[in-house]
Amino acid sequence: MKTANRHGGHGWPDIHRIPHPPHRIPFLGDLVGAHPATPVQDTMNIARNLGPIFRRKVFDHEFVFVSDSSMAAELVDESRFRKHVAESMTDLRDIAGDGLATAYHHEPNWQRAHDILVPAFTREALKSYHPTMLAATRRLLDSWDRCVGGAPVDVSRDMTKVTLETIARAGFGYDFGSFERADPHPFVRAMVRALKFSQQNAVEVPYIGSLLTRRAKRRNAQDTALMAEIVDEVVHRRMADGDTGTHDMLGLMLNTAHPETGERLAPANIRNQVITFLVAGHETTAGALSFALYYLVKNPALLAAAREEVARVWGGGADPDPSYEQVTKLRHVRRCLEEALRLWPTAPGFAREALEDTVIGGRHPMRRGAWAVVFTPMLHRDPVWGGDVERFDPDRFTPERVRARPAHVYKPFGTGARVCLGRQFALHEATLVLAMLVHRYELEDHADYQLKVHERLTLMPTGFTLALAHRAHHADGPGAASAGAGRETSQNGAPEPADA
Repeated sequence: MKTANRHGGHGWPDIHRIPHPPHRIPFLGDLVGAHPATPVQDTMNIARNLGPIFRRKVFDHEFVFVSDSSMAAELVDESRFRKHVAESMTDLRDIAGDGLATAYHHEPNWQRAHDILVPAFTREALKSYHPTMLAATRRLLDSWDRCVGGAPVDVSRDMTKVTLETIARAGFGYDFGSFERADPHPFVRAMVRALKFSQQNAVEVPYIGSLLTRRAKRRNAQDTALMAEIVDEVVHRRMADGDTGTHDMLGLMLNTAHPETGERLAPANIRNQVITFLVAGHETTAGALSFALYYLVKNPALLAAAREEVARVWGGGADPDPSYEQVTKLRHVRRCLEEALRLWPTAPGFAREALEDTVIGGRHPMRRGAWAVVFTPMLHRDPVWGGDVERFDPDRFTPERVRARPAHVYKPFGTGARVCLGRQFALHEATLVLAMLVHRYELEDHADYQLKVHERLTLMPTGFTLALAHRAHHADGPGAASAGAGRETSQNGAPEPADA
């Protein structure tokens, strides 16, 4: 059920001191000049004009945004603030219930699931997923090979396919057949519609909103029911097979009790966690890969540096089989992804709620329970990043420059206790995929693409296509001896206790 969030009058006693866009009008709020399809980019423009803290009103819902490093430092303080499940996330509860991303702080299943799933993301667990990640990447390569010299590839579409297949196979032993099917899998069709519905209905029009969206709500209920049915089938099949292993996320949830309480996850919550990982675990990574490819094709020197690094670490052969350890040595490729996430954090903000009455920025009082959004696209453009913050510069992430910056100014995966549990999974997967693509193909920006960002649950380039040609390679170098090492697609060994 959607609940209004009216900050003024009780959450923020002096909200009138926080600037808002000009031309606010009754009932509509700050919708003059706004574009319904691009709320994040609109908010970036407002931040540039209004400064480090501002508010936007949409109908009777008012949102406070913080976009500079000094106030963000306060909001990420776990002793004063905690995660707030904002309205953009509460709508996702129709899809994912009390999964890790959408659970309210007081709901016990968040801590229970978090503690059970921590072993799924240790270094040893990630090593066990690596062959599956490589197998999914090879399916992408097979698809792109068929396009060499022919029709351009749709980058964001194909990055979405490979990341969905990776999380489905590595986490739950399921194959959507994304590269083999002529039409998307029914789960994928339902998921896309459900995410679109959630984004379009994040703020409901007062009084008449339920009437305007009645038909769409019925369709959304059918979609969420179908997603739940498919996931339940996967879970029941695993249980019927008598699998008692803990080699993936589903195995851990089915066969592991909480280390302290001995409690297990209920079937309904297991379903919610699976849907959470499938939805959030592929969208954000696909966006990071798509933005990174965009910036690399626009910066030939950085693309050449990435190719040189891959050839030096993996060898010059056309078809490398990199080990887990070899992927971790690709420092420049990893920095390209991190810089892409700086400029376009695919999850563009997180909400923080005051634990007690407090003041931020030395002048803005917040009552207990009041919340604000840390707006990461502008936090990542704070002056602390140096001059020319719009320039794509992977060297911002060299070790010495990272150490020189406060940790709180880079938050593409959230913060604190509720930080994204799968962030290292996503970064390893993305580093592998990006390296394989730049090593194998000449990437031609045939249409001189100008970045256009599509907004749904996450941010993604739209209309971005590349023409492909195979690159010339030499089968020598340090990676040549590892040929064949990455083709195994099974996962072996149970995760060890958390090491991070």
